[in-house]
Amino acid sequence: MEYKGKVTMSNKLGFIGCGKMAKAIIKGVLSGNNNIEITASTSSDISAQKAQEELGIKVICDNKFVADFADVIFIATKPNQVETVLNEIKDIIDEKKLIVSVAAGVSTKKIQNVLGNIPVIRVMPNTPALVNEGISAIAKGAIATDEDVQKVENILKCVGKVISVEENQIDVVTAISGSGPAFFYQIFEDMAQAGVKLGLDYDKSLLLAVQTALGSAKMTLNREKPLTNLIASVATKGGCTEVGINTMKILNSSDLFNEVIQKTTNKAHELG
Repeated sequence: MEYKGKVTMSNKLGFIGCGKMAKAIIKGVLSGNNNIEITASTSSDISAQKAQEELGIKVICDNKFVADFADVIFIATKPNQVETVLNEIKDIIDEKKLIVSVAAGVSTKKIQNVLGNIPVIRVMPNTPALVNEGISAIAKGAIATDEDVQKVENILKCVGKVISVEENQIDVVTAISGSGPAFFYQIFEDMAQAGVKLGLDYDKSLLLAVQTALGSAKMTLNREKPLTNLIASVATKGGCTEVGINTMKILNSSDLFNEVIQKTTNKAHELG
């Protein structure tokens, strides 16, 4: 059930781990709300200094300080570092804290096994958050409330769109949107190289592919009819586009992407 009350963003956010994704979220929050205090931690003095200069917030090498300072704590480390971090901060965490994990494959249950009955929300954002065009999926743990979900949504909306899913769906989300940008980059590269083979300049060929994808994405989001109608509106009978679509079908493009998403989903599950 969706939370109906008015929920504002917590005014104290902490990020344990300050890589690209954490930085994207931090920048988005800071650009839209000047009343938020944010502190982050990294593993070295050098990376902390660089992040502090880039973000304009306090960045230190002290996970416990961040956990004590913040009301909402983002665990933004690599998946294999999560358990170590949780054991480091567990004595500081109580039920008033909200834990948000962006670590791929790490379940809310695994986090609660270390921290106890603490509200945990699992999030899968993606790198287009760096240009405020991300999409994040939220899955709440057993103790988290709808109000907790709304708090996290308010944070993540600063860098793009947000959806809610069941936790058993989050690995599929990882495959489609978390890993998805790289899949699209590969498609852009393949289309550009195909253009080069047929005599086009690489940069022009790449721009054609990328701008076409951008426009097509906007039309897809704004569609009023099924996606198949959009396909049919371009792939007119007997035309060149129909030949291309038929070639995709002959080469089983749907089987290709089924396999890509399935194997990526499996890997996301293994990481946990």
